[in-house]
Amino acid sequence: MDKSPDAFRTISEVAEDLTIPQHVLRFWETRFTQIKPMKRGGGRRYYRPQDVDLIKGIRFMLYDQGYTIKGVQKLLKENGVQFVVAIGAGDLAAVEAIAQRRQAEADAAAAPLERRPRPATEDEQLVGQATARPNRRFFGLGRTDEEGPVQPGDGRLSRDNRALLQEALFDLLECKRLLDQVR
Repeated sequence: MDKSPDAFRTISEVAEDLTIPQHVLRFWETRFTQIKPMKRGGGRRYYRPQDVDLIKGIRFMLYDQGYTIKGVQKLLKENGVQFVVAIGAGDLAAVEAIAQRRQAEADAAAAPLERRPRPATEDEQLVGQATARPNRRFFGLGRTDEEGPVQPGDGRLSRDNRALLQEALFDLLECKRLLDQVR
């Protein structure tokens, strides 16, 4: 009796279908974190269809194309799981599309600052994105120094050092905003 293409497969079924020994599949799980079979009681593995597709791609790259494990790990890291799955399935159109998308992303990241997209205005900001910008008084930059010039060892910062710290803090807040946007 044949299983549905969407059915989960045991390690013995996957090993037989792909002519790979079971111990090799277990080893690959330790080298490729993207392979994540479900484990049931007694440690029995059940591979999802997407796991089997990924294993086909890894098998093709290692056995047919002569890649090393590190080479396939690098391919997965740089191009993603879908790239290796497409290679294993022989879907050259998908491989080309993924490669072109990755190249476009790399080109955009390397573009000069003036060609990069402008930051979103308040009306365009994403949900959860920080909207408040600290004002200059928060850093003590909007006030005058009535007590005279800063003396070494008196615990105060010079105006230049405060400006440098403010700049660093603004950079950190921008990094935090970007990280919050990704989450």
